[in-house]
Amino acid sequence: MILPIVGYGDPVLRKKGEDIPKDMPNLKQIVADMYETMYNAYGVGLAAPQVGLAIRLFIVDTKPFSDDEDLPKEEQEQLANFKKTFINPVMLKEEGEEWGFNEGCLSIPEVREDVYRHEKITIEYYDEDFNKHTDVYDGLIARVIQHEYDHIEGILFTDKISSLKKRLIQKKLQNIMEGKTRPDYKMKFIAKKGR
Repeated sequence: MILPIVGYGDPVLRKKGEDIPKDMPNLKQIVADMYETMYNAYGVGLAAPQVGLAIRLFIVDTKPFSDDEDLPKEEQEQLANFKKTFINPVMLKEEGEEWGFNEGCLSIPEVREDVYRHEKITIEYYDEDFNKHTDVYDGLIARVIQHEYDHIEGILFTDKISSLKKRLIQKKLQNIMEGKTRPDYKMKFIAKKGR
């Protein structure tokens, strides 16, 4: 089922996600719905807070990035085949040089800004079957994971840009909160609540 994506300004996007118990009811269905929602919105990642759930869960599928012909063939193949569910993740390490990339977010449509993130990460997490993993990622995969991990910590990519850039996008952010933005996917805006 395609879920509405929560828009900028909703308090759930600022909550730190709760750990998910192993016996959480409907977890597999939530994950399946999140993948369907992400694909419908042409995203490469989606965190549970973005569908209104303050839990430590996010999904990533970097296949859309694999079309970039400027990338080495090996990296294109990695991106084409990277699809993962992260449950109760813990970022163990962020290292390497910080590099900029123009990021966007399904909860903040029509806003894109350069964000600087570490090149390499080490993350511990559980998969959908609650098997524990500790993995190291770099490049675009690491970046997408860091972006989604921030969501379950209550952090948005707009928190990582300069105060000048924040002022420049203020009107766009206000429009999102007021429900004046019209992306081509289903959204739930804070101003529309209670109407």
